[in-house]
Formats: sequence, structure tokens, C-alpha cells
Amino acid sequence: MIRESIWTKNFIVVCLSNFFMALNFYILATAFPLYVKDSLGGSQQQMGLAITIYVIGVVLIRPFSGRWVDRFGKKKMAVIGMVIFLIASICYFGTNGIFLFLVIRFIHGMSYAIASTAANTVAASLVPDSRQGEGMGYFSMFMSLAMVIGPACGLFLWKDKNITVLLLAVCVIAGLSLLFTIGIRAPQQKQSKTELVLNAEPTKRKGMHWNDFIEPKALPISLVGFILAFSYSSLAGFLASFTAEIHQSQVTGTFFVVFALMIVLFRPIVGKVFDKYNEHYLYYPAISLFAVGMLLLSQAHSGIIVLVAGFMMGIGYGALFSCFQALAVKLSPEHRRGSATATFFLFFDSGYGLGSYFMGLTASFLNYQMMYVVAGLIPLLSAAFYYLLHHRPQAKMAIQN
Repeated sequence: MIRESIWTKNFIVVCLSNFFMALNFYILATAFPLYVKDSLGGSQQQMGLAITIYVIGVVLIRPFSGRWVDRFGKKKMAVIGMVIFLIASICYFGTNGIFLFLVIRFIHGMSYAIASTAANTVAASLVPDSRQGEGMGYFSMFMSLAMVIGPACGLFLWKDKNITVLLLAVCVIAGLSLLFTIGIRAPQQKQSKTELVLNAEPTKRKGMHWNDFIEPKALPISLVGFILAFSYSSLAGFLASFTAEIHQSQVTGTFFVVFALMIVLFRPIVGKVFDKYNEHYLYYPAISLFAVGMLLLSQAHSGIIVLVAGFMMGIGYGALFSCFQALAVKLSPEHRRGSATATFFLFFDSGYGLGSYFMGLTASFLNYQMMYVVAGLIPLLSAAFYYLLHHRPQAKMAIQN
């Protein structure tokens, strides 16, 4: 039986929309801490706050975004979110004060939550259930590429410390994302009578319940994703400072290129393994590679070691992120895909934001080397949570069935 290609025009449009939106975020996530330090005279904690305040905006609105996507429609919420996202990007011009800067960062984060939740839900609805691992793997590949291309672009755009050039670039990128978002054709979700009743329940109840915003079945894997993001946050925000500390600044951009290449090269394998075999075959080798790579980075004193660490972490992170995202959707009811997507990113974004601030504190009290030692040990906690919250319950369920 010949399988229908997932590479439809609509799927590509959604992927590109999400790529440019994420690229905007990760360029600023790398450049803005340097802007706070170099232009605003901020401390290491305030450098982390430039990321954290954005993520707070994301986290606060993320649970509502999933509910809005399920209720008002994926396309409508994607366009609304991207319009606000573009306006926020433009509003950075002329903000020399730290307070106004942080207010805009907060609003920017809220718009990102709405637009990204809608885009991810559209992508999941375009991929057959039997190919969720492969389809969402390719979709998340675009976001992962933005995660690694963005920091390199951010460093390049900030090299002359010209905030106008940086902001012009991110505004153009946000504009491209909006154009692709407008071009999305979101399929209408067909629901069974049972699903329609369940979906209507929150409006019949008095008040609201937490699971109106959070999808319970996506919670375990989302918590594991939170821990991964906590560790990963040390790369985007602080790698440039660490490589400068060990006198290897010239390899910072190359590190992110290597990281990205590993994600792209191994993505087809990752998706097919997820769909054909058990996700455990992906998770344990991937988390081990990521942890070892982070610990290797902490001990690096040469450019070669930094790049080897990037090679290992790129393979591990690429497999983990797509695996988590696909699982969050796969384990949840079809009519709750918006809420499941929002739940996963709520935890992932929280881990990234809190991790950025915590890693900044760790570096300020110790140094960047010890910060990466801590970041390398955190994945061990992720492995423990994965086994307790996902692996063991799934094994028990399989025995019972």
C-alpha cells in the first residue's frame, strides 16, 4: 500500500509560518541578553530576565490559547496571534528604558503563545494518526532549525551592536510569518457525538476547571519536556558568554550550525522509529547523548570539543523534542489537540524561561563551566521522571490489555 505524502502545500505553508515565528524568537533570545548587557548595562540576572519575562507572557496565556484554538478555530487564532506578534516586534524601536522594554517582551510572549499553539494544532490536524511521529517530527524540525539558526543570526546581527539593524531584521521575519499564516488552510475537525458532548461540557458547568485549559493525558510527557527545556536554556542564552570565557568565541556560530545539521540529518530516522517502534527506543539513547554532550561542553577548552558536544546534543535534542511533541498529541483525545499542544508548550516554555533565569544565577554565583555541569546533570532527572510518569504506566497498561 502506497502511503500518501505528508508534504502537501498546506503542510509546507504551516511549517514555514512556524519557522519564521520561531526564528524571530530565537534571534532575540540570543541578541537581547547581549543588548541588555552591552547597551543597558544590565547584570547576568537581568540578561536572563530578558528571556524569562518573555516566557512568563507565553506561560500565562498558553493554557487559554489551547482553549481558544479548540473553540474559535485554528486559522483565526493563528492570524490574531501573528498580527500582535508583528506589532510587538515593531514596538521595540525606541525603547531605551528597561521597564518599557520588558513590558513589550511580555506582550510579545503572549502573542507567540497564541500563534504557535494554533500553528502546531493545524500541523497535527494535517498529519494522519498513523504518521504523527513522522509528520510532527518534520514540523518540529523547522522549529528546531530556528532554535539553532536563530542564535547564530542573533550573534551576527548584534556583532556591530546596532539595535536598529537587529530590529529591522526581526520585523521582516515576523512579517513573513504573518504572510504564511494568512495563507494557511486549516481543515475542519470532524467530531463524533461523544466528542461534541465532551467539548461542550465546560460551557454547561458553573465556573471553570483546570482541565478546561490543561489536557491531563499530555501532562506526564509535558513535565519531562519541562526538564529538558530547563537544561537546553543554557545554550541559547549563555553559550556566547561561555565560549568567550574559554577564548573560543569563533566557534559559537559553528556550534549552532552543527547542532542544526544533526537535527536535519537524523529527523527522517527519528520519525520512522517513533511510528514503527516504541518511543522508549528513541528517548533513552537521545537523553544520554544530550546529557553527555552537555557535560563534555562544560569541560571544553578547545573549539573541537565544543563542536563535538554540539554534534552529540543536536542528535539527542532533535529526537527528544519531536518525540515529546508527537506523544503529547498522540496520547490525547482528537478533539483536545489544541489543549494538548498548549499543555506541552506551556511546560516546555516554562522550563526554558525558568531555566534561563536559574542558569544566569548559577553562572553569576559560580561560573559558566559549572553552569554547564549542572545543565548536564539535569537530564538524569528527566530520565527518572520519564520512567516513572510515562514508561512504567505504559508498560502496566500493556500488560493489562
